[in-house]
Amino acid sequence: MADSKPWAFDESLQPREDEVGFDLARVLDAVVLLRAEIPEDAFTGGILGTEREGYGVVIREDGLVLTIGYLITEAENIWLTTNAGAVVAGHALAYDQATGFGLVQPLGKLRAPPLERGSAAAVNAGDEVYVIGHGGRSHSLKARLVAKREFAGYWEYLLEEALFTAPAHLQWGGAALVDQDGRLAGIGSLLVQEVAGEKSAQGNMFVPIDLLEPILGELLAHGRAAGPPRPWLGMYTQQAEGRLIVGGLAPGGPAERAGVQAGDLVLGVAGGRTSSLADFLRRVWRLGGPGVEVPLMLARQGDVLRLSVRAGDRNDFLKKPRLH
Repeated sequence: MADSKPWAFDESLQPREDEVGFDLARVLDAVVLLRAEIPEDAFTGGILGTEREGYGVVIREDGLVLTIGYLITEAENIWLTTNAGAVVAGHALAYDQATGFGLVQPLGKLRAPPLERGSAAAVNAGDEVYVIGHGGRSHSLKARLVAKREFAGYWEYLLEEALFTAPAHLQWGGAALVDQDGRLAGIGSLLVQEVAGEKSAQGNMFVPIDLLEPILGELLAHGRAAGPPRPWLGMYTQQAEGRLIVGGLAPGGPAERAGVQAGDLVLGVAGGRTSSLADFLRRVWRLGGPGVEVPLMLARQGDVLRLSVRAGDRNDFLKKPRLH
């Protein structure tokens, strides 16, 4: 997340104009500060907070901002701030649950340059990259791409190939991952414990920019990608030491209503055994869309239970953005 208190990376960690092969000032100015206010009774308020702050990246001449969706989920008010000091209200235009991308339409002139989109496919492990936050060089970081691999999140989220960088940018939400040509390769999503060689160190996970192009038109037109949404259980499943553990439940969500409890072990779904979170999610999603019955096999205090969860649509639980 971003932080409004004064801070800066050490000068040796910051990108320099004479060290890069692109217009660094233009790239820095394409990243804006994003502040979002969420109603107290919002579904995600208890988990993500009601005052959220992070970054966004201008990707079109009209000022369209790409960010990470959790910053703007259920947002009532959004404010965008440029490096030049301009502050403009924004509207939460779209949030794609599958990729995690969010779009914000400024309701005034940002006068910030758009950042050209590149491709995560053109960036390889070991390549030098740049993690750009709002606030210029002092909030930007030279880094390396450590890995490109699958990522599964406990909030029922899966990327076939996420991007992992190190060292960590500690204000990661919505930050721009920029390649050596100054093009956007990904959007900052998480702080993670990443392993580089034999050393364990914190890093960041980025959503590849390649996932945006196939759905951008649909997000702009309809606020969500085309096709039926994935079935949602509201079950925060975590993978630890080869086991799947229900770490928590969305209040009033499908899994809680079906009798699933925090601490349950997930043994299987739809008659098949599973031990990885990614495999579990794929098995659930293959069953159909919202409304489908998801048969679960669970272990609770030494007993094996079989419960059926009628999946829901996550969007039905969220407050919809208002057009100011």
